[in-house]
Amino acid sequence: MLIKIALDRVTVYLSGEIDHHEAARLRPQIDDALMRKRPAEVELDFSDVTFIDSSAIGLVMGRFRVIEAWGGKVAVSGLTARQKRVMKLAGLDRIAEFRESEKGDNTNESDQQNASDGSGQVG
Repeated sequence: MLIKIALDRVTVYLSGEIDHHEAARLRPQIDDALMRKRPAEVELDFSDVTFIDSSAIGLVMGRFRVIEAWGGKVAVSGLTARQKRVMKLAGLDRIAEFRESEKGDNTNESDQQNASDGSGQVG
């Protein structure tokens, strides 16, 4: 994980698998940066994330709870089509803005193929 701190924005570049153990390790590091800087926005970039479970949803929701204390906003970027679908089903699009990563679209070929094969299933 890399945390980039700008004037009014903190960007967190996540990588690997975001499961219960990894989320527990990441939370205090991200929260420390947020509490020190108190930015107007935190962006969680999932471009290099290979796996998520419900802990990733909790990671986003928890950072929303932290930053909303001073009126900040949460953005989520770099999601695969499958990750985006899971997060939208969980209702995160009501508390976070979904956007492309600075690294570009993260929709991989299998997500695109499955989404367009007519089955209605993603991934």
